Amino acid sequence: MNALLPTAIVGSLPKPSWLAEPEKLWSPWKLAGAELAEGKHDALSLAAEEQRLAGIDVIADGEQTRQHFVTTFIEHLNGVDFESRETVRIRNRYDADVPAVVGPVSRPKAVFVDDAQALRAQTTQPIKWALPGPMTMIDTLADRHYGSREKLARKFAKILNQEAKELEAAGVDIIQFDEPAFNVFFDDVRDWGVEVLDLAAEGLRAETVVHICYGYGIKANTDWKATLGSEWRQYEESFPLLQRSSVDTVSLECHNSHAPVELIGLLRGKKVMVGAIDVARTAIETPEEVAATLRKVLPFVDQDKLYPSTNCGMAPLSRHVARDKMAALASGAAIVRAELAGATSPPT
Repeated sequence: MNALLPTAIVGSLPKPSWLAEPEKLWSPWKLAGAELAEGKHDALSLAAEEQRLAGIDVIADGEQTRQHFVTTFIEHLNGVDFESRETVRIRNRYDADVPAVVGPVSRPKAVFVDDAQALRAQTTQPIKWALPGPMTMIDTLADRHYGSREKLARKFAKILNQEAKELEAAGVDIIQFDEPAFNVFFDDVRDWGVEVLDLAAEGLRAETVVHICYGYGIKANTDWKATLGSEWRQYEESFPLLQRSSVDTVSLECHNSHAPVELIGLLRGKKVMVGAIDVARTAIETPEEVAATLRKVLPFVDQDKLYPSTNCGMAPLSRHVARDKMAALASGAAIVRAELAGATSPPT
């Protein structure tokens, strides 16, 4: 792995068309039973190889074995009824039919450990695995049992911590918690959200990441972004709190974002995964565009703590667009890496 500016994707990659309908979230599987299990791991291998060929340093699973970044984890828990669904407002943005919490939630067995072991076998490079964050989990459910967002989030944090420790034991180097809800529920973030996130990461030796973005490049999210005005200051609410948290790294949306770049300075001392690839458009960034984004943020993050990444997951994109965007990310990081190495080299 490159010691300076190691690259990584945030979350999902498009699935092969033989596994699920492409360019679609919540896409149903095209296979079943043993064929589905084999197909998922074949797709996992492809995702790892495509990242390697693109020049990505930290290899992720691309969420090839899950239908959705939140609900696939939840469906393996006790206490959640997927037959009794309700329509709820997700992050105050769009409606979705979601399962209901009908009793005490628990995790009867590991959810992603077998998949993580399969990814670990694919590469000697560092691997990263993403889990849904506690606050985003409770926002993707109807609660009929706990009657308290905080109480349910704390239960989920304990469950996530169990899963994360088993992923760590399976060879995962970096564990990411996805918390797009941190950009919406600011009072909860302040009152208990960061504390609960720390509970999910408690005791881990693996590097920990929290990912906070403005969402996939789908219409509901792009429409919401259009209402935010010319300057997005949501990060101003969470970054000072996260700077004091136990989480090692904060992942954020940057390229083509209206979030003021100087807000990254609120995280000084933390590692920062800076989104230099816009997942809400199909146009491929040039390496120089990626480099320009990274140069723009360098005054606000220590260069040895900067991880160039994507803004969010790329599941709604085509495979060739995602491949080209990853290659641009790697090439753009290489440009700035060479510039920084030249700047720090002793004179000859």
